[in-house]
Amino acid sequence: MSTWHTQYTDEVLKDLGTSINGLSRSEASERLKKYGYNELQERAGKSPLRMLWEQFTQTMVLILIVAAIISAFLGKNIETIAILAIVVLFGVLGFVQEYRAEKAMAALKRMVVPTIRARRDGKVQELSARELVPGDVVLLEAGNVVPADMRVLESANLRVQEAALTGESEAVEKETERFESEDLPLGDRKNMVYLGTNVAYGRGTAVVTGTGMQTELGKIADLLQEVEAKQTPLQKKLDQLGKLLAILGFVAAALMLVIGVLIGEPLEDMFLTAVSLAVAVVPEGLPAVVTITLAIGAQRMLKRQALMRKLPAVETLGSVTTICSDKTGTLTENRMTVTSISLPDEQIEFTGNGSIKVPEKAALALTIGMLCNDSIIKSENGNEPQVVGDPTEGALLLAANRAGFEKDILEQHLPRVHEEPFDSTRKRMTTVHRLLSGGSEFPGLKHLSQASYLACTKGAVDSLLKITDQVWVNGRAEQMTTNWHERLLEVNNQLAQNGMRVLGIAFRELPEPYNHGKPLEEKLTFVGMMGIIDPPRGAVKSAVATCRSAGIRPIMITGDHPLTAAAIAKELRITESPDAITGEMLNNMSEAELEEAVSKVSIYARVSPEDKLRIVEMLQKNGEVVAMTGDGVNDSPALKTANIGVAMGITGTDVAKEASDMVLLDDNFATIVAAVEEGRVIYDNLIRFVKFSLGGNLGKVLVMLCAPLIGINVALSPLQLLWLNLLTDGLMGLGLGTEPAEADTMKRPPRAPEQSVLTRKDVTHVTWSGILIAAITLGMGALYFNPTNLQDTRWQTMIFATLGFTQIGHALGLRAYGHSIFSLRSNPLIILMATLTFLLQIAAIYIPFLDTFFGLTPLSLQELGLAIGAGFVTLTAVLIETYLSKKRSTSF
Repeated sequence: MSTWHTQYTDEVLKDLGTSINGLSRSEASERLKKYGYNELQERAGKSPLRMLWEQFTQTMVLILIVAAIISAFLGKNIETIAILAIVVLFGVLGFVQEYRAEKAMAALKRMVVPTIRARRDGKVQELSARELVPGDVVLLEAGNVVPADMRVLESANLRVQEAALTGESEAVEKETERFESEDLPLGDRKNMVYLGTNVAYGRGTAVVTGTGMQTELGKIADLLQEVEAKQTPLQKKLDQLGKLLAILGFVAAALMLVIGVLIGEPLEDMFLTAVSLAVAVVPEGLPAVVTITLAIGAQRMLKRQALMRKLPAVETLGSVTTICSDKTGTLTENRMTVTSISLPDEQIEFTGNGSIKVPEKAALALTIGMLCNDSIIKSENGNEPQVVGDPTEGALLLAANRAGFEKDILEQHLPRVHEEPFDSTRKRMTTVHRLLSGGSEFPGLKHLSQASYLACTKGAVDSLLKITDQVWVNGRAEQMTTNWHERLLEVNNQLAQNGMRVLGIAFRELPEPYNHGKPLEEKLTFVGMMGIIDPPRGAVKSAVATCRSAGIRPIMITGDHPLTAAAIAKELRITESPDAITGEMLNNMSEAELEEAVSKVSIYARVSPEDKLRIVEMLQKNGEVVAMTGDGVNDSPALKTANIGVAMGITGTDVAKEASDMVLLDDNFATIVAAVEEGRVIYDNLIRFVKFSLGGNLGKVLVMLCAPLIGINVALSPLQLLWLNLLTDGLMGLGLGTEPAEADTMKRPPRAPEQSVLTRKDVTHVTWSGILIAAITLGMGALYFNPTNLQDTRWQTMIFATLGFTQIGHALGLRAYGHSIFSLRSNPLIILMATLTFLLQIAAIYIPFLDTFFGLTPLSLQELGLAIGAGFVTLTAVLIETYLSKKRSTSF
């Protein structure tokens, strides 16, 4: 860790071999050869060809490719084309998502500013930021992007917005003095400025201490590239399922081949039948249903302000056990707000967002806060008022506006004639105003004497109390006593402990224009204190409660002050414990200590990018599925490492967005919770499809293997098997993939990360439903099979029709509990798919050229009714199982 912040400025210049006048041109040229250009280095990533190859070598995709080859071998061109189309869709979507994720480094490189002003040979010159080297002296002013890591040499009210790097929302006042501690977090190194941050106010001079990959941003770039892409839980489980199905398909095909040959069927015919049976075991529609279900889920999430960048991550959301959230802008409004005015004898709470009526004794504090203020408020085209300037000063203006005061009107009657700017030594700011005609009539000023000038001061309370000799109570000044002094300090401490930034307000009446030779900031009258905080978002508290009821643990990880973090966490009920761990504490923890800490502590403050990454990795090591939110460059390594990286859409940097899986379009924590709910719904639907598909496929396999027991050598032809498999798996599976949420979706704990795709309960369902479908179908076949008349294939048509209709009943029975099985409103797609599947089955049986093509015989109405009735039997059985299961779960 760099220790430039611990050295005096002359020591820094000496160690860097430079001076306040900068480097000579020749020395800079030599250093450029030594250190290289001031830019981020990108490691060689995956080639697009490798990315594409990996998409087509996943187990399920390989099985589909084999199925397509077999279909082509069987001469089934339509089936071959359909399966290959699924393969291409699956592969291309995966490739596009991974290719986009690799753009994070490119976004990081774009943050480097192109030109800067630096001293070379004692003269100020404009240079390309790429040419900066350690030892260069750079001039900074408001609006600049900091071009390298630098030690501050001179500061004239220099304030730098470091949220992109540290997560702290407020611009940091920069100073030149050294600090003792070497392990200070970046946010507390107030004599340093860092690459990629922004100068918000003032001006200054700084010497370059690090460029390119040697900067803090460079370290983040290195971390970002070290993070390896991991499979989502869904991808892992589908891979496992694919391997299992491949084995089962091979076993079923081998059994079919042996049985057929033993009962005297031709070897060639049985080989084709066995291959078709192997294909029937594999749910060809699974990748398509997964992709389409995830895409539909992503569209639903978009309506709830969550943009999914990587489709597999949609499902992963459903298994999230921990949400690590940044504070500023996600849990809070990202707008500094006055929430209380503490007068010496009364505390006034500011609640809500509309106008507010304040007592006249509070009007003086609001008036002074508005006058002693360099920020302005702009409101265009009826939009929300926007603060231009320092956020804390903006909070004072907004509070005064809510009370009905306007700065423009006030300044017309009290124009500023002098100011003493804020500095970190005095910790206060003073402005002097001339009272023109009517000025003393403003609320709060009526009780002042008829002095011609008014000095307004704001700053740290302890700093103000040292220079005040009076306190303003009930419209008049009283002597500042020891008792008053102690009471005011106590109130200040209470507000600070509640996580607020506290500003003291004071004034002094001047009978004549300010004489620059006399002290100004003395003999002040203390008016009160403003408690300022970035308040929690309105919907977040209920979202946190939903999280906890859903078994998801919320954690706050922020670059802000521990007291502020703890206050917000307490208000939102993120945790019952006020304990917070800082970055400095983390640095002193061993791996074992951190492992124990992350299992208990839910507040982390003043943390660095490495700290965030370490916290996420340790949570994952403890078996957690982690969603991590962030908006800054500092968040990107942790975003990429987390199971779900969530970037802010409004305040987020391009780097954070590119490293994420999901982008919040409204920067709201509540949206993450809504997305988690959608993720759970999607996973539930995928499990419905897998249960439906495997249950139906088991039924087909049992029909084929057990048919010889009732005298039927081959129950279905290869073409009939493929038709049933593609029709039911494809169409009905797609309908199941769009079911709405169950009532208890967010009232149950997340599934265990190590849990397999199918639980024991799911396997039981697959087993009994497959046996039921096979038993009903074989019963129908036995009823119509006539061994003396093998030319009559009515028995085969009954088997074909019964399998199709029982699977329709099976799918409808698996619909979300609590919704009518035939409801159009809750999920019109499944009704449409069921209807379409039914009509296609009817078409295959009754349309002349199709029944010939499939080798079927048209059924009578009675026979058709029996086959349809079999579907209702399956439907009823599944509904009874669902009802009993829900009843058992609610009784515990």
